[in-house]
Amino acid sequence: MAHRIYGMSLAKVYPAWAAKVERKGRNREDLDRVICWLTGHDVASLAAVLAEGLSLERFFAEAPRMNPARDQVSGVICGVRIEEIDEPLMREIRILDKLVDELARGRPLSKVLRDG
Repeated sequence: MAHRIYGMSLAKVYPAWAAKVERKGRNREDLDRVICWLTGHDVASLAAVLAEGLSLERFFAEAPRMNPARDQVSGVICGVRIEEIDEPLMREIRILDKLVDELARGRPLSKVLRDG
């Protein structure tokens, strides 16, 4: 049985992520950079996906190019260690959750994006 989150629209989740990072002094441009870094979207294609209301499942399935450096994202999110998540789609969702969390916690964008 598929997780309920898979069918959720990215457009429904995005405002919660934006509010989280904005409460901590970051902005939507930083959030968009993180999402684009992970998925290979550019700002225009991300905006189109948000407008279309794609489910998270389709969003990740149709991502232009998942960043190979995403394997460097580790740690615990929602009480689960990312490295131990077997389901590929759930792992991608939790990686994005972790990146948003790092951004909201004030981690420098270069570190969130695993530059260097």
